[in-house]
Amino acid sequence: MAIKLQQSEQKDLVGSIQRYFKENMEEPIGDLQAGMLLDFCLRVIGPGIYNQAIADAQAHMEAKVSDLAIECYEETGDYWKKK
Repeated sequence: MAIKLQQSEQKDLVGSIQRYFKENMEEPIGDLQAGMLLDFCLRVIGPGIYNQAIADAQAHMEAKVSDLAIECYEETGDYWKKK
């Protein structure tokens, strides 16, 4: 599954890459190069991050579902005990 970004988000990230290069590298980086670096990161690094996020979300949801039996449990047959 390819990671797709909104155009505005992609533009912001390209700008961020350019700023990083300007502040931390000897040479600045242009729009094309920054876009290519972003694309590379999305294709190579992105899937691992995405998969970990899905695993984290799944673990969180499984924990919530397992709590469901405790949180929503109601005793049965206690009508006569209350009278």
